[in-house]
Amino acid sequence: MQKLLREYGHKVTPARLAVLNIFARSKSPLAAEDVQKKLQLDLVTVYRTLAVFEKSGILIRVNLGKDSAHYELARNHHHHIVCTNCDRVEDFRNEKVEKILASIVRRSSKFIKIREHSLELFGLCSNCV
Repeated sequence: MQKLLREYGHKVTPARLAVLNIFARSKSPLAAEDVQKKLQLDLVTVYRTLAVFEKSGILIRVNLGKDSAHYELARNHHHHIVCTNCDRVEDFRNEKVEKILASIVRRSSKFIKIREHSLELFGLCSNCV
């Protein structure tokens, strides 16, 4: 994680390393409050760290339909399915979806390039049906 921070031009601090390690171990996106509870850091420090990491591209913001922003490492592009009852989150990748999104841009009369996109699906998981 130290190498990652240096690659992005960030100073290596214990707080930044701890935050990165939490995201590296997490299987789903985390809110600032989740990070703060796990690390017992000052919430302001967590928010600042998340903002710095998002701005530099280490983290991406994910819309899970909640009141607070959620983040995850910007490793490989994927989307999410979110249970609206128990908040379970599952990642998914689908080449057909990516091709459809590319075709939408090709057919647009006003846009020629998508810089980023997100796709989150909301429903009920098998445990909540």
